[in-house]
Amino acid sequence: MTLSRIELADWRAVHSWASLAQVCRFQTWGPNTEEQTRAFVATAVDAWTHSPQQRFPYAAHAEGDVVGMGELHIRSRGQRQGEITYVVHPRVWGRGIGTSIGTELLARGFEELRLHRIHATCDPRNLGSARVLGKLGMTWEGRQRHTALIRDGWRDSELFGILEDEWRAKDRRKADE
Repeated sequence: MTLSRIELADWRAVHSWASLAQVCRFQTWGPNTEEQTRAFVATAVDAWTHSPQQRFPYAAHAEGDVVGMGELHIRSRGQRQGEITYVVHPRVWGRGIGTSIGTELLARGFEELRLHRIHATCDPRNLGSARVLGKLGMTWEGRQRHTALIRDGWRDSELFGILEDEWRAKDRRKADE
């Protein structure tokens, strides 16, 4: 799996999952129309032109295709805080793509952007996403109540976080194995 800057031409691949109810079940967006997906991808591509850049959206490539996306968001430059998000096409669920995306995003956040803390959230019912966040070495920090209104009502969010020294220690342990 590799990450590269998202491009306008990626919209069809993004739409192949953004239009699926099972993918956006726990999200405030979707299922997307083609127009909504095109607009989202155009905004993501445009994020690369902003200065200072706050949003780093990537397309995840595997098996010769775009099979997911990952984003690193700078939430506070002064406090060196960021957030990661990811989405994976269901045809590759369970193959480690989400974990690979998350690993790359954390590496870029800590190594390139010198962030101190990176967090992520997921719906408590999204057990697959919670497993991914645990595999990334992120610590469960608690539950935020009623953070988003989605199709089936108010959604809580499980909050996970990792600090730069925890990331570096995890990275060193992996190198020692």
